[in-house]
Amino acid sequence: MTFTRSLVAMAAVTQLVILTGCGDSAKPYSPKPAWSGTPVALPDVPTIPARPVKVGDAYTVWGASHHLRSIVHVDDVKNKDISIIGWVVKTNFADAPACAVHPTGKADPDGCNPPVPAFWIADEKGDTKNAMKVLGFASNFAQLYDQIKKDEKAKDGDTPNQDEFLGTPLPMPTPNVDAKVKISGTYGYAYTKATSGIETDPRMGVMTYAKLEYIEKPPEPAKLPGMK
Repeated sequence: MTFTRSLVAMAAVTQLVILTGCGDSAKPYSPKPAWSGTPVALPDVPTIPARPVKVGDAYTVWGASHHLRSIVHVDDVKNKDISIIGWVVKTNFADAPACAVHPTGKADPDGCNPPVPAFWIADEKGDTKNAMKVLGFASNFAQLYDQIKKDEKAKDGDTPNQDEFLGTPLPMPTPNVDAKVKISGTYGYAYTKATSGIETDPRMGVMTYAKLEYIEKPPEPAKLPGMK
């Protein structure tokens, strides 16, 4: 009998615990009112412009430079032969000192230190802030001088001059601002063909020219200082 009474007592205690855990039915749930204080002002979600990485088989300037800075895509473009399409937005032709503006066959005088001929391309006309430097289309301004002279009398079917030092054809006509071009060549962080040192650009990269195709030719012919 004692064992039976103990079982009955334990069952009663268990039932009491279960009923107690269910809560007090005399206090029904009351939902809290919505927040009535000062609303939090969150900024609008920014609109990220959709920029194409490529146009056909050629990279855009943004696409090539983006991949160069990307851990995922850097091996697609770094030190690779690719094509890039862009607008010519700037040249350094006006920086050619008078001592360097002359026909080939004549050496620059001692102390004449001109820059390497260069132009820059961008995805938008006039955008010099997001422009990529193109080098290697002319080794010096004398090569460019002869080609500009040839441009003046060129006819359809004429071939461009060959750069005597680089062994590549110069662009014809000579690039100038507001031309749209497709540049093919080696792309990377640096240009190493210059005899005066290495030129680098870790943000936009540098395009080493091998070939140029015009999508739109320059509206005005290129000139060097002192050329009529």
